[in-house]
Amino acid sequence: MTTFPPDFLWGAATAAYQIEGAATEDGRTPSIWDTFSHTPGRTAGGDTGDVACDHYHRYRDDVKVMADLGLRSYRFSLSWPRIQPGGTGPGSQRGLDFYRGLVDELLENGIEPWVTLYHWDLPQELEDAGGWPSRDTARRFADYAALAHEALGDRVKFWTTFNEPWCSAFLGYGSGAHAPGRTDPADSVRAAHHLLLGHGLALQAVESAGITLNLYAISPASSSDADLDAARRIDGLANRIFLDPLLRGAYPADVVADLAEVSDMSHVRDGDLSIISSPLSVLGVNYYSRHVVGGPVGGVEPSPYWRKQTCWPGSEDVRFVTRGYPVTDMNWEIDAPGLVETLTRLHAEYPAVPLYVTENGAAFVDEVVDGEVSDPQRVAYFDAHLRACHEAIAAGVDLRGYFAWSLMDNFEWAWGYTKRFGMIHVDYATQLRTPKTSARWYADVIRRNGLAAE
Repeated sequence: MTTFPPDFLWGAATAAYQIEGAATEDGRTPSIWDTFSHTPGRTAGGDTGDVACDHYHRYRDDVKVMADLGLRSYRFSLSWPRIQPGGTGPGSQRGLDFYRGLVDELLENGIEPWVTLYHWDLPQELEDAGGWPSRDTARRFADYAALAHEALGDRVKFWTTFNEPWCSAFLGYGSGAHAPGRTDPADSVRAAHHLLLGHGLALQAVESAGITLNLYAISPASSSDADLDAARRIDGLANRIFLDPLLRGAYPADVVADLAEVSDMSHVRDGDLSIISSPLSVLGVNYYSRHVVGGPVGGVEPSPYWRKQTCWPGSEDVRFVTRGYPVTDMNWEIDAPGLVETLTRLHAEYPAVPLYVTENGAAFVDEVVDGEVSDPQRVAYFDAHLRACHEAIAAGVDLRGYFAWSLMDNFEWAWGYTKRFGMIHVDYATQLRTPKTSARWYADVIRRNGLAAE
């Protein structure tokens, strides 16, 4: 038996646009993902989040599912355009009432609410005014954070500002694979800074909050100088460009040098880094895979969408290498030791901050057979990564909780409804929820606060 600390927080996670639906109800205005998904050719099959899992109308039933699983915490995001239509002005009481009701339902079922203020759904009006490359968006975000905290702060203990700012900046404004679909490397660098600035400004309103980053173990394809330098570059753009400002109060000098031909960093103003490096209450780690990279050899090989070279300003010539490992339905290599590496690195190299794995999971092809969904690959994935978490704790890492991604199948961004990450299967035509084998397995892990012997 592999036992976790007695106060370890077991949870599952979702995001507003991926599950809520009710896209035009009760005063909600469009976000960049509404606009993006309604633009032909942007998402698989033209799928949108208009209905998604209809969680807006079914949240009480969904909380019952969470309670049946024994979840101790539920990590969810707030929809900015539902709470503050248009991104400015007073809050919408109808929008806030939805989240008040959700929080109350969670607490009544003994489930700790964990709020993410921003999971990629920028109000379209703010994108029209410049989006995250504009400094003003950071100030608007702080205003929104204050509205949300005033409404929910008496009942919500855990707050994080942003989910995966790397994706918002470099997929949204660099590769264009995510909303708003812009492709300007300089804008992507400005967006990254203003997301961090918005985080720091929001901390002044929320007082005790953290942030969630998608972090990667990075390995060179070989010990050659070119491959070692490629690993340094991608580590800089994937990890250190966010970790260092947040935890050390400065951008890494080598990353700034790598970006010199893309951006002169003149958007960074005096005092910004002091705001950005305000103390964190938690650091959320989203982990899915490892990047193995190399220097250029006869051109750049094709990469999956999140590895497109335009995601890596100043390092477009880096190759992403596959190793023949088993992969998920996203074609992401399964590498649980990379989670140990990521967590122990944070513990060894950065100032101490409580850590939580805020997303970890896998998409596989799931089918309902005789009313059941068997997903042994997902069970194996969770098992391996939870053992990695336990190994990191044993090594001294202050890891306090784990959130499976995702509670239920949902709108998987540009992949639409073609990829299933959930422990709960969703029939999108009928909205029927069916717990998969992984849900029952995870419920047993929570009940025992640990894993059976391998």
